[in-house]
Amino acid sequence: MLDYSALSALYAVVREGSFERAARALHVTPSAVSQRIRLLEERVGGALVVRGQPCLATDMGRRLCQHVDRVQLLEQALQGALPALAPDGTARVNLPIAVNADSLATWFAPALSAFAAQAPVLMDVSVDNEDHTTEWLRSGAVLAAVTATARPATGCNSQALGAMRYIAAASPAFLARHFSDGVTPGSLALAPSLVFNNKDELQARWVRRLCHRHVDLPRHTLPSSQAFVTAALAGMGWGLHPQALIAPLLANGTLAELVPGTPLDVPLYWQETRVASVLLDGLSRRVLQAAQAQLQAL
Repeated sequence: MLDYSALSALYAVVREGSFERAARALHVTPSAVSQRIRLLEERVGGALVVRGQPCLATDMGRRLCQHVDRVQLLEQALQGALPALAPDGTARVNLPIAVNADSLATWFAPALSAFAAQAPVLMDVSVDNEDHTTEWLRSGAVLAAVTATARPATGCNSQALGAMRYIAAASPAFLARHFSDGVTPGSLALAPSLVFNNKDELQARWVRRLCHRHVDLPRHTLPSSQAFVTAALAGMGWGLHPQALIAPLLANGTLAELVPGTPLDVPLYWQETRVASVLLDGLSRRVLQAAQAQLQAL
């Protein structure tokens, strides 16, 4: 059997990022936390934590942390069925998920907030590109994710959410300055673009579809959906924006499409680990309802 006091120490170190903060959360000394993790590492025969600032879990450590997440969900469900097990009320449990930034900035946050306002949970939300959130599931770092991958990760279910529609847009002044002779491979190779980070391929994908070839784009890196809009309004560059985020700005003319009628639709899926959990089922219902109402049908 696993030593759950040692597992709790590992979980706290990974979540808090240091042995000292984990010790405060568990109301023990840092040396006690270190000893519990050392004994657990000896038991499983490998390192579980990479010591650093912050401390990070190894692959094996992430698997054990995922086990703790699942056990907490199962215990919470049991407390709901047998209130005598929780005389002080049902405890809040940690629920780690991953989502892409544009979904979080538009349709996902209201659904998540409505769920967390009523459920006994503490949400732990990680943000990554939709093409990479599945890796968070595979590694055991999260229990559910919004992803661009339809094929379910091992041990997970996958459900279609819909497509997020993106519009290539910039300020009218930017368009006049950089695209006065049209949006062409030559003009795109000179006009500054906006990208979220080095994983963001949306702008390159849109250009490839428009021009039927790859174009090297000069780019500003700006890791914020809202900052993308601010930058576009200021004339810093052009970029792919969620239609839901910029629809009012397109309507009032403060932003304009680079090429009208050329949206890019990105299919999204909700993947969740196969664990019997009323909480996870409740979150999934909220997410699916919000997606059905606000995303494009696949």
